[in-house]
Amino acid sequence: MQEAMIIEAKRTPIGRYGGALKHLEPEDLLKPLIHELTDLHEDIPSHIDDVIIGNTVGNGGNIARKSLLHAGLPQQIPGMTVDRQCGSGLEAINLACRLIQSRAGSIYLAGGVESVSRAPWKIQKPQSLYEKQPPEIYERAPFTPTEYGDPSMLEAAENVAQMYQISRERQDDWAARSHNLYHQYQSEIVREITPLKVHGEMLEVDESPKQNITAERLGRLKPVFPEGTVTVGNACPKSDGASLVLVMSETKAKELGLIPKLRFVDSEVAGVNPKVLGIGPVPAAERTLERQGWSVSDLDWTAFNEAFSSQVLASIDLLSLQEAKVNPYGGALAEGHPYGASGANLVARLVTIQKYHLGNKLMAAIGIGGGMGIASLFESVK
Repeated sequence: MQEAMIIEAKRTPIGRYGGALKHLEPEDLLKPLIHELTDLHEDIPSHIDDVIIGNTVGNGGNIARKSLLHAGLPQQIPGMTVDRQCGSGLEAINLACRLIQSRAGSIYLAGGVESVSRAPWKIQKPQSLYEKQPPEIYERAPFTPTEYGDPSMLEAAENVAQMYQISRERQDDWAARSHNLYHQYQSEIVREITPLKVHGEMLEVDESPKQNITAERLGRLKPVFPEGTVTVGNACPKSDGASLVLVMSETKAKELGLIPKLRFVDSEVAGVNPKVLGIGPVPAAERTLERQGWSVSDLDWTAFNEAFSSQVLASIDLLSLQEAKVNPYGGALAEGHPYGASGANLVARLVTIQKYHLGNKLMAAIGIGGGMGIASLFESVK
């Protein structure tokens, strides 16, 4: 079996919904990332086997293929867009790594992209042309069949908080931690960011992180649901952004003289009750750790998507993770959650962590709408 290596991982700045990136289409977000990663060696563009991109709310048309052509890559490169909801970007990377392990190819670009700001409106098609009621416009497609109740992400986050007794105070503490750690280590985080040119100016930082955030300030916010604990302060903002990883076989990397950052070890996807979808990463992590003979205590660092404080904290408790080893730079509660790109953002974050901190065994994990979770294991390359 060939070893699959992460050569480099980059992302755009993450923009707020309706913010600085609101006019950029998904292919515009991916273009500079494609250029940066293919510029690492002159032989890369002509030897790419495929471009695999995760996307959730885009306008279809195979965004991966459209983006690689928009970036000027050779026409013989195909392109595949995958949708595993919030886990799409990480799944795209996993697929590329699995293809390398099976010797189906040796060089892939994989990651994710999301422009919530540019997402097309969804209109319910009428059963009959003669219906008197106008068609319904809705924000998202259903996560589950109606018999499951199709809970929203907010409802599921509140369900997790109640079922696993994650207090409001603890949720606000974790959210404040995310913002404060982001600003504490921003000089290291910029390593993973490729600036974007927007209206003639370069955007080099994420839009959403706030300075001087405290749990006390977050505690003044009104809960989303009566008697609830989830607020806009301990939930992530909707966002625009892209993230891309250059995945290569160990043999090809040596041939091109490129030094890998991480080695892909294993990955797993698992399903859970859609009403508590936030704990999806727990069984996914347990299965892949067991398969590799790793224990939770073996993990030096975990990058966990922070869609909501409640789901991160419940998963930490259920897995017995050390909080200090989870998201040492903060996460999506501060930066934002560009759905299809967020899983790939986690890999970019692991590359940053291993550059500045000691650690060998690493995990990326993310919960997924519809009641799923995905976890991937990596090792640092010495």
